[in-house]
Amino acid sequence: MFKKPIWRIILLSFTWLISLGGLVVLMSFIEIKKAEVVCKDVKIYIPGSQYFIDKKEVENILQLSSFALIGRKIDQINLHNLENRLKANPFIEYAKVYADMDGIIMIEIAQREPILRVMNQFDQDYYIDKNGLKIPVSSNFTARVLAANGFIDEPFGDRVDTLHSLLAKDLFKTVSYIRKDSLWDAQIAQIYVNEGHEIELIPRVGNQRILLGSADSLELKFHNLKAFYKQALPQVGWDAYKVINIKYANQIIGVKYTKADSLRMKQMKITADSVKTVKQDTSLIKQ
Repeated sequence: MFKKPIWRIILLSFTWLISLGGLVVLMSFIEIKKAEVVCKDVKIYIPGSQYFIDKKEVENILQLSSFALIGRKIDQINLHNLENRLKANPFIEYAKVYADMDGIIMIEIAQREPILRVMNQFDQDYYIDKNGLKIPVSSNFTARVLAANGFIDEPFGDRVDTLHSLLAKDLFKTVSYIRKDSLWDAQIAQIYVNEGHEIELIPRVGNQRILLGSADSLELKFHNLKAFYKQALPQVGWDAYKVINIKYANQIIGVKYTKADSLRMKQMKITADSVKTVKQDTSLIKQ
């Protein structure tokens, strides 16, 4: 009924044809230009405070010392291959390699961020990163993170891998929660897994062990622990309890030191002080 005039259809088609042709010409020009571009420099960008990977290590991975990229034509350099080499490194979470029209090859790298170091019962040592992946330790850099040891049966095969056991997943959940809270991040010094595969927390202040159990109801358990710290410990002293059991979400059980425990700790302190005194006296004699 109300048909468009034929000339409008012809004009629209002609416009699209010209645009498409222009795009093809432009892309051809860009490809010709890229074929002429020569690599002038290689820039490596590694953000963050972790130093598993530095610029020298990147150069070693890419073998930049054995074949120079500078002076070669960009279209003769397999940038995708260089990128894949970087991604194969267990400490690299993300890698991107590209070249601009000025002949600069850009290498962008994001390192994996460890949050827990695990020493399992098989004498294997590895990290768990913020994404819940197991990664190897490095001879170049030691991350300052919480350490977990004890009866941990999560194995490690010297490669990036997911967590398999419920215990390992609970450790990951626990340390992730601790990291997000400034109080617990400062207070918790170590994680230990006992024979019953229950998680225990070793605090920086106080001689007690905090029996967490599993990673269920973490928010409620730590809320109860904070209340116990504020209300109970100031009245009896920080060293009155040898175990603070928070594994039950609806209650806290405090196990106090017995007289025998106190006597044993006192004897240990005397022995330690005696050794210290002997060492001091020996150093005086040597002088």
